[in-house]
Amino acid sequence: MGTYGYAAPEYVMTGHLTAMSDVYSYGVVLLELLTGRKSLDKSRPPREQTLADWALPLLTHKRKVMSIVDPRLSAAAAAAGAGGELPARAVHKAAMLAYHCLNRNPKARPLMRDIVASLEPLQADDEARDAAGA
Repeated sequence: MGTYGYAAPEYVMTGHLTAMSDVYSYGVVLLELLTGRKSLDKSRPPREQTLADWALPLLTHKRKVMSIVDPRLSAAAAAAGAGGELPARAVHKAAMLAYHCLNRNPKARPLMRDIVASLEPLQADDEARDAAGA
């Protein structure tokens, strides 16, 4: 059995793993990176214990997304010389990518190659900012 909190709903129901099950799990990892929360946290209120269930409804609202971002990311941006500002565009793009990865319909989830293609420009933007600040 897969790790609860990372396991795709269809895997939990059928026990069958597919590439799209991995995409779902990757969406959970993206959420962990964005929020600083664990995929499963029994110390939280019942509606917040499973990260994907808690965060999914918030990911399509720009203001709400910024409110769930791990404050340590801003601290890291400040330490890197970015003035403590996370690029909102990059945060929203990563949040929307997580949203699509967590789609309940496995056929509607993006392919991993498309996920990589979405993330590469974010890395390029970050490298360009680093070069400009150097």
